Amino acid sequence: MAGRNKKAAKAAFQSFNVVYADDSLSSNRRVSAELLENPYGEEVLELARLAIEKQDDEIAHRSGIRKPRIKSVTPV
Repeated sequence: MAGRNKKAAKAAFQSFNVVYADDSLSSNRRVSAELLENPYGEEVLELARLAIEKQDDEIAHRSGIRKPRIKSVTPV
């Protein structure tokens, strides 16, 4: 008897392209959709910028290499 295949719940993400102060580009940076929901009415791009800065901080902490400041964030 074959078991029933259950579809795994997909995590909801939104992708963004990030341009840093040194004009380097980081494409398709993923941010969880739940981090982009804010009851206080903040802009989605500002929430994405904060989430990506937090990701960059965690990466810099592990690697010891800091990324430049974010110049712009655009949705993909």
